[in-house]
Amino acid sequence: MSSCNPLTIGRPFLEGVAVVSLTAQLVANYSRQVTPVYYPNHDGIELRNASFCNVTVSYTHEQQDDLVSVETWLPVDNWNGRLQAAGGSGLGPGRFDMSYGNMAGAIAEGYATSSTDAGIANPLDPYSWVLDSPGKIDEVLVKHWGGDILNDMAIIAKSVIFDFYGRPPDYSYFNGCSQGGRQGFELAQNHPTAYDGIAASAPAIHWAQWAPAMFWPQMLMNSMGEYPHGCELDWLTSLAVQQCDGHDGVVDGIISNPRACSFDPFAYVGTNFTCLTDRRSMELSKAAAVIANASWAGPTDFNGNFIWYGLNHGTDLSSDITGTGIAATSCNDSVCKGNPIPLAYQWIQLFVEKDPNYDYIAITRENYDEIMRRSGAEFDAIVASSNPNLTEFYEVGGKMMTYHGLYDQVIPIQATEQYYDDIRQFVPQVQDFYRFYEVPGLAHCFGNGQPTTVFDALRDWVENGTVPGSLPTTLTDAYGRRNNRILCPYPERAVYIVECGDPADAACYSCAIA
Repeated sequence: MSSCNPLTIGRPFLEGVAVVSLTAQLVANYSRQVTPVYYPNHDGIELRNASFCNVTVSYTHEQQDDLVSVETWLPVDNWNGRLQAAGGSGLGPGRFDMSYGNMAGAIAEGYATSSTDAGIANPLDPYSWVLDSPGKIDEVLVKHWGGDILNDMAIIAKSVIFDFYGRPPDYSYFNGCSQGGRQGFELAQNHPTAYDGIAASAPAIHWAQWAPAMFWPQMLMNSMGEYPHGCELDWLTSLAVQQCDGHDGVVDGIISNPRACSFDPFAYVGTNFTCLTDRRSMELSKAAAVIANASWAGPTDFNGNFIWYGLNHGTDLSSDITGTGIAATSCNDSVCKGNPIPLAYQWIQLFVEKDPNYDYIAITRENYDEIMRRSGAEFDAIVASSNPNLTEFYEVGGKMMTYHGLYDQVIPIQATEQYYDDIRQFVPQVQDFYRFYEVPGLAHCFGNGQPTTVFDALRDWVENGTVPGSLPTTLTDAYGRRNNRILCPYPERAVYIVECGDPADAACYSCAIA
């Protein structure tokens, strides 16, 4: 192992790239408590008094006037011989707090780790980088954000590892969720030799569809001029859960088989109920039924034709549970207004309309149909990571694993199901290299039921050939009881064995197509 000195680490070579700078800094006594929120596909871990060499390579592409930085952390004392690169989150490709938490988790387990900023100085402020000028996106940065620099990170990280340790990594992995999940799919599709294993969960692979689709119920509320109280949506959600909970054979306050759920919110219009947050009686409005139904059904065009998937019954629509809801409103006394997810209207303002001052509140139904059409037409080529032809990834021996929550409140799981099914057209034996797990009760990426053994199972598959079967998970039901359950590789799901008698015991479930 060389010293943490830029003079002992060579500048990586990439075609058409000029390295502008390479820095190396020894970081000592670094500590961080890493929760599964920051470290998807893993359990939480505490990093204490770690020492690592932080090598940051900044480079530019010919005739692109960009400056991309890749940051690689190299354990000084306990390297396990492997690379685990970290994905991004939201609109951030990497090198910000979420990615640094991911990297800290990797360091705690002995991995070298890496992250890229894709040339974006402030990823949390899209108004600072998406537009090159009014009416024109910054094509270089948007394409970098879309993933055209992801293979650069793999090449740079492996080069730095070789120079620092004197040998290449034995195995290389990529780990991410949401944006990081999308990046993982981008790598499998377009750079199949970059990593041996990819853990890519709740993947935002149809970005140009789901991002504006998150604005669907907000547009409808604006068009109607009516904004249901969050309690109304929460009450309808609870009624849907009551009706559909038992379809999986277990009454636990969680819908584990959403495909079997059929619920009519309009049957309850005019019914009185108690809003627990406001401690007052309410009457369910027709507008609340319209918005809940639309959120579950998903966007349609002016003629009622399918545009994109909706969310499963049981999902948090109001944001009262998870803090994020596509139909969220904010209310003062009896007056409510829409409270859209920022990423939804930012996508419409900056990417589709290319106007940071675009009045998204004034979007009509006709406008919305055109926004959805233009979003896909213009940005699928840049940001879509939904090509199901994974033949080359399969043929080079790559392995990939995904989990996706059935209660994901922003990215509909049906799109991931459709993607997995489409792979079979190209690789009928998809389960030989890719496993996908649907997680009851889990919202977007993290929370109740989040699986924490996905990455370990992936590593065992890559290195030992141990094919993943069911995975363990712990789920807290609606009554506060902790349940040990299993997750099954799609299209199977966990089926309760009634004769076993204990729905909190993982041994009372088996995997089956049901």
